[in-house]
Parts: sequence; structure tokens; C-alpha cells
Amino acid sequence: MARDTSPIVKQSRREGVALHPKAYKVMARKSGIPGQHGQGRQGKQSMYATQLREKQKVRRMYGLLEKQFAKLMVEASRKQGLAGENLLQFLELRLDNTVYRAGFATSRRAARQLVGHGHFMLNDKRVDIPSIRVKAGDVLTVRPKSTKSGYFSQINDINANTVQGPLSWIKSDVKKMKIEVTGIPKREEAESDINEQLIVEYYSR
Repeated sequence: MARDTSPIVKQSRREGVALHPKAYKVMARKSGIPGQHGQGRQGKQSMYATQLREKQKVRRMYGLLEKQFAKLMVEASRKQGLAGENLLQFLELRLDNTVYRAGFATSRRAARQLVGHGHFMLNDKRVDIPSIRVKAGDVLTVRPKSTKSGYFSQINDINANTVQGPLSWIKSDVKKMKIEVTGIPKREEAESDINEQLIVEYYSR
């Protein structure tokens, strides 16, 4: 399973946004681009550079490789509606993101690992592919065998420490270890600091 294994804190500093809970403390102490010459590269960005950085930020935020992200952008452009909003909808409906949004993991990277290790069942079938796109009516449950693991025995504490608020398209029941997909994500329910139009412009060059 292909994934980006570069340090998440370094990625966060490069993109100027915390991509993982542990990045907050580091970024509070260290600002700017990481590396020996990072502080010397703070001049005015070209429009291309601005578009590129936005694309990289969102790609890393959701944990996709470049080829995966570009393919998703093509699909979003072909679908009726605004390409940028379609892209965010596709990203939000990924299985790993759904687990994260439902409060079963403190980060998307952690959610991806949980899915990859086969801890969840989708409509009563075991799944281990984080990129699967869920749809309204789908039901995710923790595998009976996994409920006895140390991680899921502490799921109430984990859920309490997530920063997710109630979402219109997910119904989460931590006690039953169940997630129901009830609709489609609204644009305002995606990350607020994303400028999807910059990404559309980047791929339209």
C-alpha cells in the first residue's frame, strides 16, 4: 500500500498548517520552512508557487500521493458541479477520513493505519483499503475481534480527545463502535483553511 512516509511534523512546517496533533507544539516553537536555508526562501511567491503549495498542503492533509491526488482531480473536473468542491467531497468521503471524522482516531494518519490493519467492516465485510469511498447508507463497524484490543478498549478517551464536531453526513456511536454515513459532506464541513480554487487553477495550467 503506497503512502507518504516523510515526517509529518516536517510536512506541517513546510505547508504552514498542523497536519497531525503532535505538530502543534513543534510549530508553536518553530515557525517557517524547515531546513538550513528555509528562512532565506521567504520572498514573495508567484501565483504558480501559491497554487502548488495549496495543492501540496491538501494532498498531505489527506495523505495522498501525487498520482492519486491528480487522478481524483480529473474525476472531480468531470463531475457536474464545481470541480474544487467535488474534490473536497471525494476526499472527505474516503474511508480513512470517515473514521477520523467520526472520532475513532485523533488524526487521518492514525485512521489510515486502523483501516489498513483491517479493524473495520463496511456493510458487514472486512475492509483494509483506506481510499474506498463511502456513500449514504453505508455502515462501518469495528470488527468484533478488534473491539477487545487495547486501542478500542480506550475508544471513549480517544473520542473525547478528537477535535471533530457533529457533522451532517455522519452518525457516530462510540459505544456500539458504529459509524453510519447518512449523506454527503457540505463544503463548510471540510477544512476551513483550504482554497480549493487554487488547486483547480494549478491543474488547469
